[in-house]
Amino acid sequence: MFSKKESARLRKEFWTSFGKSFPRKWLLYNTKIKDLSLKFYADTKKARVMIDIEMKDPLFREAYFDKFLSIKNIFKTELQDLIFDKEHPLENGKTISRIYTELTGVSIHNKNSWAQIYAFFNETMPKLESIFLEYKDFIKDI
Repeated sequence: MFSKKESARLRKEFWTSFGKSFPRKWLLYNTKIKDLSLKFYADTKKARVMIDIEMKDPLFREAYFDKFLSIKNIFKTELQDLIFDKEHPLENGKTISRIYTELTGVSIHNKNSWAQIYAFFNETMPKLESIFLEYKDFIKDI
């Protein structure tokens, strides 16, 4: 078990090391669609690469989610285990829509699994970015 301070230090080291190991410009929050972003996530049990649809208006959030659902098969050609979660609850009580793939059995607290997480991130995010960019105009047309 790690103290909060040690956990925070490890998290910072993890993300800094990732940035130095893979120094490229990721799309992430620069999607040009308000409240829609691509994200990396890692905790003590898993790592995820995801698209978060965070519009406050549930009708807009659903409309964007439905656009992604309509091209689900295209995403699945590159990322077969992609999960489409229309009503994803966050710890803060907010509900978003999330599309993600995950790697389990890894931990941000275990430096021995960092290379595996980094490889997962580096292999998965470019595929997600590529499909998103190819269909961005279609997705954004709401």
